[in-house]
Amino acid sequence: MGTEVVRSEEQSEQAGPELSIVIPIYNEEENIPPLLGAISRVMQEVGLSYEVICVDDGSTDKSYAVLREMADHYPGLVLIRFQENAGQTAALDAGFKAARGRIIVTMDADLQNDPADIPVLLEALQEYDMVCGWRYQRQDPWIKLVSARIANAVRNWITQEQIRDTGCSLKAYRRECLASLKLFTGMHRFLPTLVKMEGFRVTEVKVRHHPRRHGKSKYNIRNRLVSSFLDCLAVAWMQKRALRYKIVE
Repeated sequence: MGTEVVRSEEQSEQAGPELSIVIPIYNEEENIPPLLGAISRVMQEVGLSYEVICVDDGSTDKSYAVLREMADHYPGLVLIRFQENAGQTAALDAGFKAARGRIIVTMDADLQNDPADIPVLLEALQEYDMVCGWRYQRQDPWIKLVSARIANAVRNWITQEQIRDTGCSLKAYRRECLASLKLFTGMHRFLPTLVKMEGFRVTEVKVRHHPRRHGKSKYNIRNRLVSSFLDCLAVAWMQKRALRYKIVE
């Protein structure tokens, strides 16, 4: 799988920003301009230096063309382009590896996550190493809400977790949380558990959730049920077989 990484010469020469926002994108051409505008407004209030890393996961619409156009207006925009669709975990992994910030925030590109909640995540990150968004009032069709609730309950039961909303992409990490993680396809759903396994502190905070205005959801029950269950078993095995020892001398 080939990739194209676009970072301006000015960005390459500058010192790393304090915060990196990683956004996987797959066929979201109409959502990109308002999303980048909302992020810019929020980050002006936050006052931290930042970059936005958009990972085009093999889009078949005009998403990448829109991103290239937006790069002229947003100097902190970094673009990564996959040759073909590789999935959300791969897009996040590429974004993590390109990120230079000491804090990394992830979010979806569909405008259902609200950039205005980034300060809420950053506040909680002062006491924790990873902060997960909890969409306590989800704005999705009922079938998606029911299937997500069942999947979340099963996932927590198998992995002995208590994460209310593992599917929320709006998360914040201290950089060191991700340094040693080895991700596999589908593992983005288990990032809180994987981070905990590395000894870091994880919490959840309430975040807003908006109805999708443009484009179509990339997930359905068929493409999540079996693969998610198998991933659960793999993570549970990893938890049981993780190395645990303390050196005393």
